[in-house]
Amino acid sequence: MSNLKALPGGERPRERMMANGPEGLSDAELIAVLLGSGNRQQSVFDMAGNLLEMYGGIHGIGRASGAALAKLEGLGHARACAIGAAFELGRRATGHRPRLGQRLGQASDVWTHLRARLCHKPVEEFWALGLDVRHRVRFESCLARGCLTGVEVHPRDIFRVLIQQGVAAVIFCHNHPSGDPCPSREDIDLTHRLREVGQLCGISVLDHVVVAQEGYVSIAERGWE
Repeated sequence: MSNLKALPGGERPRERMMANGPEGLSDAELIAVLLGSGNRQQSVFDMAGNLLEMYGGIHGIGRASGAALAKLEGLGHARACAIGAAFELGRRATGHRPRLGQRLGQASDVWTHLRARLCHKPVEEFWALGLDVRHRVRFESCLARGCLTGVEVHPRDIFRVLIQQGVAAVIFCHNHPSGDPCPSREDIDLTHRLREVGQLCGISVLDHVVVAQEGYVSIAERGWE
């Protein structure tokens, strides 16, 4: 079995990481640190490189489910959990869900707080951030999940939840797994329907923000198109 301890001290990723920080390590070396050792068939570096190649880089690995990783030869549940935990900690370090009572003033606030949670999702998710009259977060929730290319949203179901929560306004947000945050024609049409229903229900739709790996787009800031 080929592992990190078998390498000369100066070549061990762990020692280099402790001495100089993780910035100097390649993606493969960082994955190798998580794995710890290889197996009889492949070294830990080969295993890390194969993972990166199989999933198309670290973003692909971050999207992979623990169950899928655990099925790969040489990984198992413990290593799959270690990889999943590392990526989740990274997401939590770069963004978090809005705290109850926090004021959301613009689309960039939504991007700051939800990008880590949504931009790496493998399927589209539709979220609502319910606000009070001062635009402070009252509740937030994922109200629909779809597939790689879309999510089915029914305005009546969305506003039923918002009415039950007693919100005064709402900001909608969904992700594009493709990485491109540019809203589709369907996104814009849905936003128009949601605004119309919101007016009837007395709940102001302040924005619909599309988030992705390449950034975000505020449909409101684009004049609702």
